[in-house]
Amino acid sequence: MSQQSVAAPPTGGSRLPLALLGITVVCWALADLIGVAGVHTAAGYHLFVMALLAVGLYGSTRGIVLSELRGNIGVVVLAVTVGVLAKTALIAGVMYLVDSRPVSLILGVAVAQIDPLSVAATMNRRMSERAKAILSAWAAFDDPVTVLLVVYLSAFALGTPGVLSSGLADFGTSLLYNAIFAVAAAALWTLYVRYGRPRMSGLLAFLATLVVLGFAVVAVTQGLMLGVALAGLVVRPFEGHARAEGVVEKTLTGALLLAGVALGVVLAGAVGQGSLGLLLKGMLLGLTAFVAQIAVGSLIASRLSRYDRWCLALSQQNGLTAIVLSLLLETSFPGTVAVVAPAIVVTYLLFTVSRHILDRIDDAPKTQEKVPVKRLRLAALLMPPIP
Repeated sequence: MSQQSVAAPPTGGSRLPLALLGITVVCWALADLIGVAGVHTAAGYHLFVMALLAVGLYGSTRGIVLSELRGNIGVVVLAVTVGVLAKTALIAGVMYLVDSRPVSLILGVAVAQIDPLSVAATMNRRMSERAKAILSAWAAFDDPVTVLLVVYLSAFALGTPGVLSSGLADFGTSLLYNAIFAVAAAALWTLYVRYGRPRMSGLLAFLATLVVLGFAVVAVTQGLMLGVALAGLVVRPFEGHARAEGVVEKTLTGALLLAGVALGVVLAGAVGQGSLGLLLKGMLLGLTAFVAQIAVGSLIASRLSRYDRWCLALSQQNGLTAIVLSLLLETSFPGTVAVVAPAIVVTYLLFTVSRHILDRIDDAPKTQEKVPVKRLRLAALLMPPIP
């Protein structure tokens, strides 16, 4: 694997969002023409969307260079905790002024994360290795954090009885289950690398495949998305194999495009006459998310160089996680996809414009003219004393 913190998308950083937008619009038109509606209430819909989310979360962490992560763990933890909460609060605050319902808080969480695609596009620029490590890890781990926040804040927004007391206990239990899942996956992978892979046989490969599938089923059915993201830091069976890595990248791209298909189909049943307000609200949501990233990213990167600060500040772009969260929320909060979809488009457009701004930022240190020592002494003698 290359030393980049995040692998670039196989279809290119600029073409993939356009392909996603095109697929979404085409599927939206076809579903509307056929008259498809209520897909998000169908059996198996939830599992399908959770499977897409698991693929995206694993893909976002599997490319992180661990040596770079260890050297910046403090800043990364700050970004995925305080950073995510601060962005959520900023976005939710603005949206609450427009719509005072609790769902505004959920929308703030749904678009608070950074899509790894924007990171991959930024990595091609002249960022420092430290800034690359911080941004890639931030983009990887804010996804599972926002997923957990959406789950429990949704219960609060729906007014679930006892959510303030039992919800916090459930949150702790969920963290424990995710940790157990990640530790078990890492332990089995370590045993496999040390004892299984050197003497691989057909039977052992079959058993290993069954174990992997079993872990995948448990993760999707139980919603252990944080565990999947943590497992991606260790379980990397295709690392170092160029052809296999290409297959994995295409799988990740396919998951994103499938999410676009699902988004288009659900939009056909969610958007109709009277949806203009939702679309305008979505545009405001996207703009607010981008501004929130500028504010929080600038603070997180305050000790980095000027160019690195701009890279982190202008890295907001939403992708697979935002799409999947909107698909999951549509069941409980009708109209969510009609708000999040235009928000994603707005963040992409602003992100594209910001790339040109980064190209004009000069990060070269300012050179100062060397003044001879004799001239400095003469100036000191001529300078009047300060009263």
